Amino acid sequence: MRVRPGAGRDRVGGRYDGPHGPALVVAVSAPAVDGRATEAVRRALAEALGVRPADVTLRIGATSRDKVFTVTAPAQAWEQRLAALLQ
Repeated sequence: MRVRPGAGRDRVGGRYDGPHGPALVVAVSAPAVDGRATEAVRRALAEALGVRPADVTLRIGATSRDKVFTVTAPAQAWEQRLAALLQ
C-alpha cells in the first residue's frame, strides 16, 4: 500500500507499483507524526474493505509510505472490494 499523509481528505483507491508489488493508494488527512497517519490508514482501509479495524494489522513499514497490512477477516468478505479499489 502507498500512503499519502496530510491529504486534504481521506481517500482509498488507485494503484501504485511499489517495492512490494502492486499496491493500493490510501490518502489520509492525518499527519505523518507519532503513527497518526498509519492508524488513520488502518481505519480507512478497514472501512473501504468493509471489515472491522481490528481485522487490519500493520506488518511492514511503520515509518514508511510503503506499508504492508494483513487482513484477518475471511477473504470472501473483502477480496472483491480490494480488486475494485485497485482499478
